Amino acid sequence: MNIPFAYGKIVEDADFTDRTEETAHLKGNFMSLTNTAIISPRRWGKSSLVTKAIKAAKAEQKDILFVRMNIFKCETPQEFHSLFAKKTMEEISSSAESLLSNAKEFIARLLPKLTISDPLNQYEIGLGVDVKSNPIDEDILDLPQQIAQKKKKKVVVCIDEFQQIGEFKDTLKFQKTLRTHWQNHPDVAYILYGSKKHMMLHVFGEYNSPFYRFGDMMFLQKIANEDWKKFIVERFENTGKSITPDLAGYLAEQVENHPYYVQQFAQYAWLRTPKTCTQSIVDEALQSMLYSLNLQFVNLMDTLTEKQRSFLCAVSEGVKNFSSSDTLQHYQLGTSGNIRILKDALKKRDLIDVTGKDIQIQDPLLKRWIIQEYIKL
Repeated sequence: MNIPFAYGKIVEDADFTDRTEETAHLKGNFMSLTNTAIISPRRWGKSSLVTKAIKAAKAEQKDILFVRMNIFKCETPQEFHSLFAKKTMEEISSSAESLLSNAKEFIARLLPKLTISDPLNQYEIGLGVDVKSNPIDEDILDLPQQIAQKKKKKVVVCIDEFQQIGEFKDTLKFQKTLRTHWQNHPDVAYILYGSKKHMMLHVFGEYNSPFYRFGDMMFLQKIANEDWKKFIVERFENTGKSITPDLAGYLAEQVENHPYYVQQFAQYAWLRTPKTCTQSIVDEALQSMLYSLNLQFVNLMDTLTEKQRSFLCAVSEGVKNFSSSDTLQHYQLGTSGNIRILKDALKKRDLIDVTGKDIQIQDPLLKRWIIQEYIKL
């Protein structure tokens, strides 16, 4: 069965909707070698956008080499250096032979040992190095520029979960080292993005941060409801089923046009639709989604303090004046001085977004679950 909606993975081709302007913008940054930070809440499709823009750029310009890596598991600068070298070598090489040749040419002097493996034709480089006892020189950070010069090509390095560097010991020192090297690479662009909006804003938005004004900052917006309507209707029709534009728009609105949840919700509704989707099918699918997330949300609330939970309840119910005596008393938030502390703590957890005086819960289904299931307890 060909299910027409995709979530929880890189979304490509027909499964990818809209982001036309963002794709063109990012493709332009690739081709002009403009460093870029992509910032948005979790699961808004940053990785899928990068994949889409890479395909578009490759189709238009053949002299660009793309290097992609995810540094989520890196805990130290040395682990970063190791992965940086490994992925750079693997992704510019088309075969085991070219991988070995490239490794010998570009990194042999920096690394004590190299091994090449070929599991199922997926060429891999093993550094054969204990990065704790055999530190990799920071000059490895110049590898993309060296490759670009030698091969007379442009290189675009895309690093996912980049906020992870904020967890490193002496992170500011490491960030300064990265910028010192990368800002001197005229033939390379660095595309940096991650799943923790608060930390990404801290790395790129703070005036004293080494990465302040490192390049273009792309803030992803939600996909418009009209675009979702068209996408959902077409995907239903392509599989011999139907849903009205109004109902498709209603479906997207229930999850506040959140890209991940719209795809998931539409799939839940599509699977329940024999031929024509109805309001009752959509509502049943929404309750099924909430039920599937119940344990996850219960566990999340258990990790919060009582006042943090109360603050989320207030946000969910649309409270705007958190310092009023009525709000403080009704939600048992303590004194008005607690409000800033609560906001900061929940921002660091990426549970809320704060824009001026406006506060929103990042996860629309968490908000709905709090109203429907938690507050009534």
